[in-house]
Amino acid sequence: MTKLLLNRRNVLVQGAALGASAMAPGAGAQPPKGLVFAGVNIAGAEFGKPAGMLGKDYIYPGHDSIDRWAGLGFNLIRVPLRWERLQPDLNGPLKDKELAELRRVVEHAQRRSVAVLLDPHNYGGRRLAEDDWQSGHLIGSRELPISAFADFWRRLAAEFGKRHGILFGLMNEPAKLQPSDWLKSVDAAIAAIRAEGAGNLILVPGIAYTGAHSWLTSGNTLMENVQDPARNFAIEVHQYLDRDSSGTHDEAVSPTIGSERIKGFVAWARQRRLRAVLGEFGASADTQSLAALQDLCQAMHATPDVWLGWAAWAAGAWWPKDYRFNLEPLQDGSLRPQTRILSTFARSVSG
Repeated sequence: MTKLLLNRRNVLVQGAALGASAMAPGAGAQPPKGLVFAGVNIAGAEFGKPAGMLGKDYIYPGHDSIDRWAGLGFNLIRVPLRWERLQPDLNGPLKDKELAELRRVVEHAQRRSVAVLLDPHNYGGRRLAEDDWQSGHLIGSRELPISAFADFWRRLAAEFGKRHGILFGLMNEPAKLQPSDWLKSVDAAIAAIRAEGAGNLILVPGIAYTGAHSWLTSGNTLMENVQDPARNFAIEVHQYLDRDSSGTHDEAVSPTIGSERIKGFVAWARQRRLRAVLGEFGASADTQSLAALQDLCQAMHATPDVWLGWAAWAAGAWWPKDYRFNLEPLQDGSLRPQTRILSTFARSVSG
């Protein structure tokens, strides 16, 4: 595996651990000729109620799943998880049972030379009631202060900051926060991570579900002001291809909608010498959607000065067979057409 050394301008690949730590690149460091990460979201650990039963209400990625994606050329898995489940009490210890599951995932991924992106799948808040997201509070509120968010990341950094190949995704799709408030939360979390001595690559999302298509109009341009003492962060955006970019409709708008929707964000990031990861995107199996998926991947692979990599949505053993973005094998064991496209691009990264 390789060590990812990242600042706002360059990525230098050297050493023995993918994404494990950071330092400023040496003189003359050049951006990579291609993307560094080709990944897949393996859902399951974010499923169910916070106090649900492991194996009944939620699951973590199994060894067989990691092996399969590694065999298809993928070198990154994004692991959605629940803040409430991993840290039941604000400012309290992380739960031993959940940590044991995460360690199992990380250690097996390391054996397969696959990096792991830890993803608190909480949309910028935290549930209070078992079955009602609306009863939750957003980061920065009186009930959920920024300091509690920073404490959560401090504890995760203490556990995983010295391990090879671990990326920290600060939060999945913050939705209802104000950009300036979210930036304060980002800076506090990064400061807490770095105070633990962790140099891991950190992925910073924006508000409004961190959509690439709406990045310039949602106030997310403030994210160019992120403060990271280690200079080892990248912007995380998501992009779906349906009519409202929500990923809740089957058909892509057009065969070129992906490249069109990320174009403005790419120009913004390039001008500021920021790097990015497309942490979620997906396509249905109809002809137009498959063409749009191909187009989006081609657009990313053509601009490695901006894109560090991507993680497609979604794998996971518990998805319904007819879920539009299911990337798991078909009943006869054959690959879905979406997976075949993604694997081709993944092999160009890892091979």
